[in-house]
Order: sequence, then C-alpha cells, then structure tokens
Amino acid sequence: MAELRFVTDPELTPVLVDDLVECWTAVSNAGGAVGFVPPVTAAEVGEVAGPSFARCGDLDHLLVGLDTEGRVACWLILGDAGSWLRAHWRWVLRVMVHPRHQGRGYGTLLMRAAETAARELGVEALHLTVRGGTGTERFYARLGYVETGRVPRAIRLAPGDDRDEIYMARQL
Repeated sequence: MAELRFVTDPELTPVLVDDLVECWTAVSNAGGAVGFVPPVTAAEVGEVAGPSFARCGDLDHLLVGLDTEGRVACWLILGDAGSWLRAHWRWVLRVMVHPRHQGRGYGTLLMRAAETAARELGVEALHLTVRGGTGTERFYARLGYVETGRVPRAIRLAPGDDRDEIYMARQL
C-alpha cells in the first residue's frame, strides 16, 4: 500500500482547493454519497465547497490525505457541533477517497487519522450520518461506530427514491 501523508487544516491554496473539488466531483460521479447525485460538474461542487472550506481552520477542521505525488487521495471535515454544550464531539463530514485510490484501505486510514486529529483537539466522540442503501454503515461499524438513530426516507435522491438517514457515533 502506498503511504499517505495526512495534514490537518492545510493552507487552502487555489491548487489544493481545485484538487479537493476534483476529488469531490470524481467521488460523486462514481456514486459516492457525498452530497450530490451524478452527474455533477466541478463548478456545481465548487459552489458547495467554497462555503464548506471557509469554515475550516477555526471550529471545523479539514483533514487531507495526500498521496506520494502530493495529490489529494482522500479527505474529510471534522465539523463543529454548533454549541458549547456539544464542544466535546465533532461531526465527520464529506468522507471521501478518490476513485483512483479506492480499494487500498485509504478509507480506514483516513478514519483512523480523523480519530487521532480529534483526540488532539480534545474531542471525545465522533458522529456521522450515512445514506441508507449504500452499505457504508457496515464500513463504519467495523471501525467502532454504532447506529444511534435512523430517519426513514429523509434523503430524496429522485422522485420515488427516498433513503434513510442513518446516524452513527464512536466514542474515542
């Protein structure tokens, strides 16, 4: 397995932002459940990416896995829970591995790096949601996440294609 270098809150240069958006677009178009339904363009992803990245570095934290060429292989955001009453946990948002790197264990490495980064921030638990019908809840369960709730038909991909939103958490 090629080695990854993980960086928390990297400088968001135009080159890095373009690479993150390209990854997000590729993951979306490969069927990844990261906020879009394919087909999607980089311009459409960029409209969502800008505000998402603008929050990073303060309360939210961007974690990027770079491959040996320095390109984005995987990334996620540790999102603030929005209240001092919830300051001890973070949302895990936008978890993705570029399709050219899938099947190499990078998702597991990314999630383990997220746990390390969260602990360094003093975080005690991580929460996330998954789109029902994708099977990703099994991946997270193997990493120690437990289902804490489910909202039936909360996500509408298209008329007649509603999916459950599954809430999961992991104590650190």
